[in-house]
Amino acid sequence: MGKYMIELEHLTKIYHSGKEELCVLEDVSLHLPRGKFTVLLGPSGSGKSTLLNLIAMLDKPTSGKIYLDGQEITALKSEAARSKLRLKKIGFVFQFDGLLPEFSLLENVDMPSYLRGKPDQAKAQALLESFGLGDKIHKLPADLSGGEKQRASIARALRNEPPLLLADEPTGNLDAQRKLQVFEDFKRMSCKQGLTVVMVTHDVHAADYAHTVFNLENRKLVQTK
Repeated sequence: MGKYMIELEHLTKIYHSGKEELCVLEDVSLHLPRGKFTVLLGPSGSGKSTLLNLIAMLDKPTSGKIYLDGQEITALKSEAARSKLRLKKIGFVFQFDGLLPEFSLLENVDMPSYLRGKPDQAKAQALLESFGLGDKIHKLPADLSGGEKQRASIARALRNEPPLLLADEPTGNLDAQRKLQVFEDFKRMSCKQGLTVVMVTHDVHAADYAHTVFNLENRKLVQTK
């Protein structure tokens, strides 16, 4: 097992629209150690989500290499191979919770395990209890607060026990108190469970909870903490 969970080597991403080119990331290199909470800050449109999508294998770089848990994921040729690795190694949390409205909280959180053919609602319940949602397991998403739904979405992302959690503006729809709770959750999981957490956000308060902070400026990453 190598020292780093994520390694980016000279990563560049250029989007093409007709004859126009838009360079979002330019020659970005980055090494993120295991078991740390990293925050990537930057304004909307700066390329934060693009970078996260590249790490998640949801998009491909124009040039450069990406290593996840020691494996060069930019060398994977098929979407099937990327999907299999994604399901095993990565949990996702987005700005919108994405919970399925017709399923209970318990069923929502256990959903990733069904995709791997290993359902176990006892483990899903234990996860919900660890986030203080043990008394909500049979509730539908519509019966929960915004903060409760977002914490449930974090529990769902962790259901397959991935070594890496990627979060894209996960607190964008939450009030100040619930935002801080999510930041505390991420720090707790990295410190006590050894989970590697990478979050992109424009909320500067997240930096207070992170082990490492980068700003995305002018297509480059600048470490500030």
